[in-house]
Amino acid sequence: MVTTDAVSTSADVDTALGDLQTHLNLIFARTRTLWKESAARIDPELQVGGYKLLTFIERAETANAHELAERFEMDKSVISRQVRMLEELGLIESRPDARDGRLRVLTPTPAACAALVELRRDHASRLRTVVAELTPDEIQAASKVFRLLAEV
Repeated sequence: MVTTDAVSTSADVDTALGDLQTHLNLIFARTRTLWKESAARIDPELQVGGYKLLTFIERAETANAHELAERFEMDKSVISRQVRMLEELGLIESRPDARDGRLRVLTPTPAACAALVELRRDHASRLRTVVAELTPDEIQAASKVFRLLAEV
């Protein structure tokens, strides 16, 4: 037999999960806007897809088009266009892979690295302002939720 407390708890969980989904959708929408704004800050011609590739290349220090296509589940032709645009904007450099001449190694330019450092500093400052009223334990709890969601 299901008790009233169990039904109430289940309804509370459903309500809380609904709220969580709503707020996650808002975060995803805000993230898309932030990517667009960040890309434009680096270069008005930079597209969001190119921005995502650039940030990946910069964090990885090097990458090739095959890795990018796998990581972002994008067609190689789309990757090629974005890589070409990043090169034209002076944000990445390309050189032959020493181990496999068929591949090109992509690296961020110093200008791209500097622009990304500045963006990250601004993003960190905004985040610090937003979470200023939370305790470190609350921030860690939120971080745990995001980690668990990322693992699903």
